[in-house]
Amino acid sequence: MTISDRIFEKLRQVNMTQKEFSEQTGISQSTISEWKSKRTNPTSEKIMLICKVLDVTPEWLLSGIENTGERGNNASWYVIDKETDMGILIKNYHEMSEKQRDRLIGYMEALMAMPGEK
Repeated sequence: MTISDRIFEKLRQVNMTQKEFSEQTGISQSTISEWKSKRTNPTSEKIMLICKVLDVTPEWLLSGIENTGERGNNASWYVIDKETDMGILIKNYHEMSEKQRDRLIGYMEALMAMPGEK
């Protein structure tokens, strides 16, 4: 099964039309139709967006294998919406100097160590 096959299978499962999928991803309907008719796959820069909209992991989309239970390795990365508090935090963190980053991590560690503050 190809990546595009998994996309269309997931669209069927969640009862989402290609038009709705296009609107939510910003990927043109003609591109999505091309995946189906020419059996091509999306470009790599669209994978994380597709995963977010379909609520699947990149591992599943790319391989069809879902990491469940105690088997396999846990992902060492997150998919985060840029518009959330976490996304804003990460954006700002990347704009900081190394000294500012070290200081911020120190603040976080101090806050986490405070009793009853979690």
